[in-house]
Amino acid sequence: MKEILQKKIYQILLFLLLGTVSAKAQNNQFYNEAYKTIDNMLEDRQKYSFKDAVFSVEEAYYQGKLDTIRINKELRFLKSFAESIVKSRELNYKGSDKEKVNKYAALYSIICQSLPVAVRDTVIQYKPFSYDFADVFGHSDLPNLFVSKLLATKKGNCNSMPYLYKILAEELGVEANLALAPNHVYIKHNIKSIGWFNTELTSGIFPEDGWLMASGYIHLDAIRNGVFMKALDNKESLALCLFDLAQAYNRSFPNNDGEFVLKALNRALEIYPNFAKALILKAEFHKIQFEKLMERENLKTDKAENIKLVQQNPKAKELYELMQKEYGHIYDLGYRQMPEGMYLDWLVSLKMERNKYENKKLMNNFK
Repeated sequence: MKEILQKKIYQILLFLLLGTVSAKAQNNQFYNEAYKTIDNMLEDRQKYSFKDAVFSVEEAYYQGKLDTIRINKELRFLKSFAESIVKSRELNYKGSDKEKVNKYAALYSIICQSLPVAVRDTVIQYKPFSYDFADVFGHSDLPNLFVSKLLATKKGNCNSMPYLYKILAEELGVEANLALAPNHVYIKHNIKSIGWFNTELTSGIFPEDGWLMASGYIHLDAIRNGVFMKALDNKESLALCLFDLAQAYNRSFPNNDGEFVLKALNRALEIYPNFAKALILKAEFHKIQFEKLMERENLKTDKAENIKLVQQNPKAKELYELMQKEYGHIYDLGYRQMPEGMYLDWLVSLKMERNKYENKKLMNNFK
């Protein structure tokens, strides 16, 4: 009897503890503030700033301990450095938007090129940012995707490098459009001499669209529907930050009830309805809910008969149908999953075969 009573007390305490953790997660001050910051920008209640949106997400993940003083100091230096490059060199570009193009070229140089820098009577070599092949997708440590990590180590990936580029572009007073490819983010610009062109920061070249298509994972429907290769506007870029916020929240509170995550994802999808990563994360949340229902029924998810059996539960049936609809919609949009190993091979191929894919007309303009 005593053992039964102790077990009951333990279960009650565990229930209360889990309830407290859930409440703490759901009402987390830093995540709520980050969501509010981004939502206010979307509603024009707050001045748009991609920098503020990005670092509000990182601040939430670090629970208010992000070193914003160091970050802002580094950003001021990079901005000043870019301005000095613009003043000190002349591009072979004759378009009326030359001032804007000069800034793009300076940012490209800062992120991708080694440069001589005069310091008093000495010339030192500035080292560019480089691609970090360790934990490219942030599976082991989410901050490997963060701009703050890139600034601290000068090593980043296809998430942090284009984010930093866009932040610095806006600091210089020019636009930079993010664009998506499978597992990838890059920059698109529009200039008068040639129109739209791609800036690939992880490899440091300007590839033509043919390189993106060569991956084999960009379906024409995905292009038509704006899933991939679309130049995202500023509000759509904020949708990416909302996805980052949802992903960070899941890492901070892996046993959360999904309310905050779905709120962030649904808001992102209001702005960018065909945002595949947000659609996938939302579908995966419903998949987890469905699997938990199966676990409660002691049914294994790898057996088709069990999946049919559990749908006798109305909630399970509703979740299963919703999940099927969501995954079907993602497929219909043209999204195709690219294996992570193949992505890395694809990324390396750009550098190895740059003569095949590089926009040579643009390179002549940027000399």
